[in-house]
Amino acid sequence: ITDWLMPEMNGLELCRGIRTDSSDNGYTYIIMLTAQDSKNDIIAGLDAGADEYLVKPVHKPELQARLRTALRIIELEGIREAHIRQAQAVSLVDALTGVHNRSFMEERLPLEIKRANRYQRSLSIVLAGYHQIEQFRKSNGIFASEKLLQATAELLHEAIRKDIDWVARWDEHRFLVLLPETTAVDAGTVAKRFRIRMGQLAIASNSANVPIIGLFGISGFVGSQEKREMTPDILLEHAQRGLEAATPEVPISCVRLG
Repeated sequence: ITDWLMPEMNGLELCRGIRTDSSDNGYTYIIMLTAQDSKNDIIAGLDAGADEYLVKPVHKPELQARLRTALRIIELEGIREAHIRQAQAVSLVDALTGVHNRSFMEERLPLEIKRANRYQRSLSIVLAGYHQIEQFRKSNGIFASEKLLQATAELLHEAIRKDIDWVARWDEHRFLVLLPETTAVDAGTVAKRFRIRMGQLAIASNSANVPIIGLFGISGFVGSQEKREMTPDILLEHAQRGLEAATPEVPISCVRLG
């Protein structure tokens, strides 16, 4: 609730300031009180961003009624924003595995690189895939392949640091694990844990348990405020090359980029 005439900043300037505020503080319902009751004044107040315009002296029951209206609108706005946030969250989750999807990765990876450069910290990614996955799919069917992806996503998610690392489904049969403040060497240690856990997976198919062999490609760098040439494409390209070079005999291929 604001008056029109105030020292330093008048009511119109306050309304405009609130409406142009980019911070996410929810909706602010504004009631302007003033003795100026011309049509032009009312239009000016509403154009500035006021939701209600009451002429002084204010009738108390009317003000109370307007406040009840304000509360209803704010509650509805809160529900709408909650639905939007929920929809946005769902849009960044892979429907099959429940981890983040490619859109989330493409949105967050550039930000993680910028953060590593700003604070001069290490950043690594691990691409996790499977040995002879196409043969597995042809031999065991789509259902078994989906079970494999779901089980892998679950073990990767359980093996990372909560609220620090994250997992995304990179493509049809591969996952990306992002590891902030982790060197490429340390990421190799993390990948060893992934490999052991993936080797313990047993996907039931045709009355038999099919052994799973995980393969991993790693790339990482140490951030710098002077050298900012690192991009998501470079980081992903080297990790992909490592994954393609990995074999059951040497399942982890690691590249340190500067």
